[in-house]
Amino acid sequence: METTVIRMHPRSNRERKDAYESNKLVKRLRRLAGEAVADYGLIADGDKVMVCLSGGKDSYALLDVLMHFRAHAPVRFELVAVNLDQKQPGFPAHVLPEYLTALGVPFRIETQDTYSTVKRLIPEGKTMCSLCSRLRRGVLYRVAGELGATKIALGHHRDDMLETFLLNLFYSGQLKAMPPKLRSDDGKHVVIRPLIYCEEADLTAYAELRQFPIIPCNLCGSQDKLKRNEMKQLLREWEKRYPGRVETMLNSLRHLRASHLLDPQAFDFDRLPPSRGEGEWASQASEM
Repeated sequence: METTVIRMHPRSNRERKDAYESNKLVKRLRRLAGEAVADYGLIADGDKVMVCLSGGKDSYALLDVLMHFRAHAPVRFELVAVNLDQKQPGFPAHVLPEYLTALGVPFRIETQDTYSTVKRLIPEGKTMCSLCSRLRRGVLYRVAGELGATKIALGHHRDDMLETFLLNLFYSGQLKAMPPKLRSDDGKHVVIRPLIYCEEADLTAYAELRQFPIIPCNLCGSQDKLKRNEMKQLLREWEKRYPGRVETMLNSLRHLRASHLLDPQAFDFDRLPPSRGEGEWASQASEM
């Protein structure tokens, strides 16, 4: 009897390199997200985490990473994906239900026409982000309460946080960014950002690797000349000219020295021992 020998062609060097890099990317994103969860106590045993899924690369990656954590983390928690269908023209309403059903992830599609509200209230050419964000946040908070979610997970990443920091620094006169963990003003909800250490470039590569069914946004993300886009370009130029600067900026937000800033509410300068003549200066300052 003649034996047929099937010869397997070895993978090319290019294929091996691509597989190696892909594996590194997956491990890096999971490691950074895991560090954020551990550093800020983002997920606890028994949590029900509502993952806000927009159809963009970041929220897809967030769900993917949290699914991995749910299967391997030392704590037990639930996931439920929520999408807000804002009734944007041409929105492919079938994509997310089909994707989530295939994954076996519980989900809810909330339909509310915030698109028409934003278009009606914001003049053509003006930035829609602020109003769109407020409307979306209100709906998601309501849905989180109805679902009994203990955490609301958003897909903001490192670049989002640094862009927000620069926007507040340059345009709002505040040292403020995006926190990894935030309690809502009414105290009823906790928002978490597990991807806060992850680079946008890595998330873009991850979306391509996973072949997520990306749904483009026709509101905020489509506008030209946004100040956030200016900050994004600024960060890219800095990183290109001075590699490592963006990482240094991230580290600076983790090492606040309130005593070396100017906010008397963040640091009690009055508690410092008075220097010679300080009392006389203070008493006469109003007369100068």
